Amino acid sequence: MSPLTTRRALVLTSEGAHHPFRQTLPPHVLALSDEARPRRSLREVATQDWRSLLTTYCATFVAVSLYVA
Repeated sequence: MSPLTTRRALVLTSEGAHHPFRQTLPPHVLALSDEARPRRSLREVATQDWRSLLTTYCATFVAVSLYVA
């Protein structure tokens, strides 16, 4: 095969990536290894959610209390 007739892919984008920049990245960049995937338990996620909710509630309560006072 001569260098002028090299075969190239017709589609150079990854259709699974929905953002235009991510579509242009090579497939090996988008592939996550097992070490890169976060492994969090459901209890840990729930604890963080409750902590965030409580922090937001307290901050809002203090802000409204200071505004009213």
